[in-house]
Amino acid sequence: MKTGIWLDKRNAFIVKIEQEVENLIVVKSKVDDFKVWGGSGTRFKGGPQDVVQDSKYMKKEKHQLKNYFNSIVDQIEETDELLIIGPAEVPQYFHKHIESSNKNLFDKIVGFKKEDSMTENQIKAYVRDFFINEMKI
Repeated sequence: MKTGIWLDKRNAFIVKIEQEVENLIVVKSKVDDFKVWGGSGTRFKGGPQDVVQDSKYMKKEKHQLKNYFNSIVDQIEETDELLIIGPAEVPQYFHKHIESSNKNLFDKIVGFKKEDSMTENQIKAYVRDFFINEMKI
């Protein structure tokens, strides 16, 4: 089975291709979209309490990302080849998560591409084309 994942902080779109049949699975994250506006009770923007707030939110977000990544891994453990795509840093964090927590799956990564937002059909086509072109090489 060949698998491609496009992911960001909100969703992971997993395309599984087995015997030329494509299946799309969507995994929703439970990562909160944190926004700290800096109201420390002073008339100045920011303040010493904001640093504590930021670290608290970052720790919570890191924990939520780990749970999100584990739920994705549960869906793809049986794959033979894995392609990871997506915008920003989340795919990189996912790549590192796999490297540190699942060596067997890490060895199956055949591609890592940075791609901005895509529709579900574009994701399917991208994954399909990637594996077709890989077979020709």
